[in-house]
Amino acid sequence: MSATVTAVSSNGEYSFTKPNRDSITLLAGLGVEGDIHAGVTVKHRSRIAQDPTQPNLRQVHLIHEELFTEVADAGFEVAPGALGENITTRGIDLLGLPAGTLLHIGEAAVVEVTGLRNPCIQIDAFQDGLLKQVVGRDEAGRIVRKAGIMSVVREGGVVRPGDTIEVRLPAEPHRPLERV
Repeated sequence: MSATVTAVSSNGEYSFTKPNRDSITLLAGLGVEGDIHAGVTVKHRSRIAQDPTQPNLRQVHLIHEELFTEVADAGFEVAPGALGENITTRGIDLLGLPAGTLLHIGEAAVVEVTGLRNPCIQIDAFQDGLLKQVVGRDEAGRIVRKAGIMSVVREGGVVRPGDTIEVRLPAEPHRPLERV
């Protein structure tokens, strides 16, 4: 099965969810045009409070559509954009990608994977109990974060539902994703 974009979302205002769009435009070094989280430096409120000069490693948020099926089995209804992601994917193990992976999306856009989204309490405000579905522990007791990955835009371009995604892994040794 090939990897594809199933939805794209953006919002120019702070809100947990992002409305779906017909397309989004990725801007090199910035993120999604018109999105509140676009910029060279951090835009997430908690990160700004820590140090507003930090580089923005969270320009584009991707979530795998397969997560929605997983949480539906536990009684939760989640649609594309509902968890604040910009790009919803199908057919790619986003969480298993190493840091530095390049994702070529559509005709021109390229994003570099920087790390895992760190799920926050806002997920429970969206749907009570959902946070426990997207963050847990593995058999060894390590924290497992399933709420998608973060990336930075290396090459800009328009991204639409139906676009293909080509994965280009970095040189080995691969670094596992950590929260960013």
